Amino acid sequence: MLIRVEACGVCRGDAKIIEGAASEYPRIPGHEVVGVIDAVGGNVTKWEIGQRVGIGWHGGHNHTTALSIDGGYAEYMAAYEDGLVIIPNEISPEEAAPLLCAGETVFSALRNSKARMGDLIAVSGVGGLGHLAIQYASKAGFRVAAISRGSEKEKLAVQLGAHYYIDSEKEEIGEALQRLEGAKVIIATAPSKKAISPLINGLGKDGEIIIAAVSDEPIEWSAMDFLKGPYSVKGTFTDINEMADAINFSVLTGVRPIIELFPLEKAQQAYEKMMAAKTHFRAVIQISQ
Repeated sequence: MLIRVEACGVCRGDAKIIEGAASEYPRIPGHEVVGVIDAVGGNVTKWEIGQRVGIGWHGGHNHTTALSIDGGYAEYMAAYEDGLVIIPNEISPEEAAPLLCAGETVFSALRNSKARMGDLIAVSGVGGLGHLAIQYASKAGFRVAAISRGSEKEKLAVQLGAHYYIDSEKEEIGEALQRLEGAKVIIATAPSKKAISPLINGLGKDGEIIIAAVSDEPIEWSAMDFLKGPYSVKGTFTDINEMADAINFSVLTGVRPIIELFPLEKAQQAYEKMMAAKTHFRAVIQISQ
């Protein structure tokens, strides 16, 4: 199908393409794409012209969007029918785009975690992923503790649904979470070993850390750290089978990303600002309406 792109999120995963990981070049980045179907191939059976759809990392036909096929930093892109999900009219293209990767990643992390309603969820990092994780956890019925450096994000974290705020500059994270009886699950969204390593001390019995942050740094844990719980650690990544559910849950409960908009001609500026961690939560390229 041919998609007329309306909006495309700017994600840290785009760095993989820009730094040389794509199958061939030139290659168009962008894997948080929302647009309208403009034309369909002769064998397409699932979709019709005029439908609003989204496409994430999973490009269909075993392709990865922006790695083995072109992505959404463009006015149009080609897509396979098995890589798409429907985007309801109740959410704007600009707000839907970041949910196709950042939002779905933390949504599925929570939904597939050990936690049950009423348990304590801690979200480490109140940034592009963390501000969505706080909303999802709160809307799903968890007690939520937000963790960040400094007090500047405390008010926003509470507005997003956090019940507690832990300033890691003023108190030790593990001790603060243990005063709350320990977290059943900690979602690590801050891409730094200094932010991730202390989290294990804040888990409750049989708790787990789910790493959603993109970082190549080794994490400093010993075998004894795991034996004390016992604790478990796992990673999470976007899953096309969870994508539609993440979008629909967001529409149902009012979860929305905080976004900063850029026109297509400023895509390079949007990317550089995102990589410098200066974006107001999620950068989105607004292409057409």
